[in-house]
Amino acid sequence: MAYSSARGDVGERVDEVLRAWLPPRLAPSGANAFDISEFSAPAAGYSGKTVFFAATWTDESGAHHAEELVLRTQADDHQLFTGPDAPRQAEVMQRLGAQGIPVPEIVGIERDAAILGSPFYVMRRVRGRTPSDVPSWHKRGWTVELTASQRELLCDNGLRALVALHRVRDADTLRFLRGGGDADGTALQRYLDKLSGWYDWCRDDLAVGADTLAHALRTIRDRAPDTDAETVVWGDARVGNMCFGDDLSVVALFDWETATTGPPDIDLGWWLMFERFLCEALGFTRLAGIPDDDEFVRRYLEFGGTLTGDIVYYQLVAAFVLSLINNRLARLLVRDGLDAPTAMSYPQTSVALVERYLDEL
Repeated sequence: MAYSSARGDVGERVDEVLRAWLPPRLAPSGANAFDISEFSAPAAGYSGKTVFFAATWTDESGAHHAEELVLRTQADDHQLFTGPDAPRQAEVMQRLGAQGIPVPEIVGIERDAAILGSPFYVMRRVRGRTPSDVPSWHKRGWTVELTASQRELLCDNGLRALVALHRVRDADTLRFLRGGGDADGTALQRYLDKLSGWYDWCRDDLAVGADTLAHALRTIRDRAPDTDAETVVWGDARVGNMCFGDDLSVVALFDWETATTGPPDIDLGWWLMFERFLCEALGFTRLAGIPDDDEFVRRYLEFGGTLTGDIVYYQLVAAFVLSLINNRLARLLVRDGLDAPTAMSYPQTSVALVERYLDEL
């Protein structure tokens, strides 16, 4: 992944703010000669603003310290979701980390938008490799250089991490993800209610597949399985949001903007749909070692996961969600200078998957 210098883009004010804001969080006992490196920004990512930097200081005993850090600010100017909430995402990671889930360690959370112009949080940087979305990891990048058995191991380790997430049963964590307080109806019903609200929020701006998506939502509501299953739902479960070590173990899970609760099928349906979106939907063939849909399901169950309904239904839900995101993303990309045919190819591809799953259901 390419990075670019971001000192100018982020602004001198960020440097000034962090020099005052970070020391009591990184070194509560005191820090001398505290310094911050230049910032660099990842080339990918659109749901938040992310920069990498390092902080160095000397403690009271004279020992030198250095930390690689990540600043994540709330992206209110290119909103993909109905209610962007960077502090909530950080708190999700804090709570899951306490349950043994591999997530980046949060250094501090700032909810006051006046401090930096929008809420933000800082976390420790995790070193490793993450499969690429653009270009697809099924076609280019370090994953292509792996052997078939290594790609199989990567997928298996990713599934095991997903199963571990779905085994989290901490009552406070589930309550937090629900939004606190007592909740009416089943977790799936609440999830679908939020999905309907999301659709209503962006319906007038759908550039691709408006009629198909309206039909899909009616089908999703009418064909909803009867289940009261509830576990942590990542909302963006896929290997592209996982960081892998040199031994292909999972060292961190990223991107918790849409974390909620519901049947675990929601996450596995998203996983299956997204791999199809990045592979067959783009005309690619899966590389040796990467399971097909049926094998992914079999292995998820073998590793201890549980499913509650027809996985095609949840793949339809996933494709519908991705189509809402990609419609919004396409408009933002065009606004920011990408040519319209390229930008619109994203929702076109995901809406085609909606049509496919409607036919299969």
